[in-house]
Amino acid sequence: MNTCLPDLPPYPRSAGGGNEEEKYRFISPALRGARENMATLNAIGIVVSDMKKALAFYRLMGLEIPEPAEGEDHVGITLPGGMQLMWDTEELVKSFDPDWTRPIGNRVGLAFECASPAEVNALHAHAVAAGYTSHKDPWDAFWGQRYAQLRDPDGTSVDLFAAL
Repeated sequence: MNTCLPDLPPYPRSAGGGNEEEKYRFISPALRGARENMATLNAIGIVVSDMKKALAFYRLMGLEIPEPAEGEDHVGITLPGGMQLMWDTEELVKSFDPDWTRPIGNRVGLAFECASPAEVNALHAHAVAAGYTSHKDPWDAFWGQRYAQLRDPDGTSVDLFAAL
């Protein structure tokens, strides 16, 4: 049972790995009946000031990102499971939203699961050695994970974690 959402009891899993109700278990009970009209989260977009620097950082995190054409202002990949991760330059965003300004503070954070606590340490050290910013060095978190926090070149929070 998800302790963050105690009003949503877990639904029994079918032999196929999950029934129709399981797919929607984290949706508010008031919205469950309207699910056929609900949108599906399909992509996460990150606005970047320098495409090459941003992609270099995310490649270091283990993502397979093809080299974009020179001057490309939009790059996207499909992650395992079908979710898309996309990067757009500030210039592209300003082309369709002239009033857009860079937000102050973090608006979104990403978390990468590592295979072991040692991998959290190693990936964090590798990123820092490559010149990226550590926000918090690896530590054993009270919730039972080895955890570390980095910042991508635009200041987006990127966490590394593994079960202890």
